[in-house]
Amino acid sequence: VQLVESGGGLVQPGGSLRLSCAASGFTFSSYYMSWVRQAPGKGLEWVSDINSGGSATAYADSVKGRFTISRDNAKNTLYLQMNSLKPEDTAVYYCSKNYWGSYDYWGQGTQVTVSS
Repeated sequence: VQLVESGGGLVQPGGSLRLSCAASGFTFSSYYMSWVRQAPGKGLEWVSDINSGGSATAYADSVKGRFTISRDNAKNTLYLQMNSLKPEDTAVYYCSKNYWGSYDYWGQGTQVTVSS
């Protein structure tokens, strides 16, 4: 299993970024996927889940209405569209394969920094 995140970077408050996670080594379309983040000096924070077909999503209250999770099963890719970014969104963002509520595989993470 391999998960490779990309798309992070430095953005000003109010800006947008789209993260991608390229998956390989498993049947991507069969599994829920998740985004999890870790801010500097803090623990892991769940951000969002999406079901295997992409028809159901869930979000943490801190990102609801600003972030959108999606997936392209034909491309084995998971996305996170992040709008109206705030400094408190600064974190390393990880995609994770979600197996019955357990995060059994993780990517290496991509840094998102929101600062003026």
